[in-house]
Amino acid sequence: MGNMMKQAQKLQSQMLKLQEEMAEKTVETTAGGGMVKVVANGKQQIVSIQIEQEVVDPEDVDMLQDLILAAVNEALTKSQEMVGAEMSKLTGGLNIPGIM
Repeated sequence: MGNMMKQAQKLQSQMLKLQEEMAEKTVETTAGGGMVKVVANGKQQIVSIQIEQEVVDPEDVDMLQDLILAAVNEALTKSQEMVGAEMSKLTGGLNIPGIM
């Protein structure tokens, strides 16, 4: 039982370290053929959004909103996949509730 507790504490420590590392890692996505670029970190936070001037059309704001939404959603999905892959390496594929 004591050995199991030590392993759980070690895993918890490794997970905290991984979370810190994931905050530094980023993923980048684009929409509209690269006209909108979004970068997200491993904490599922949007770090930056770049919009090419050519796509800004006051007559078609809906298209710009759609491109931004698509790029943001893709960036968050990629970020979650990145964190999930790293967590899987750490936990050895164990299905632990509450962990990505």
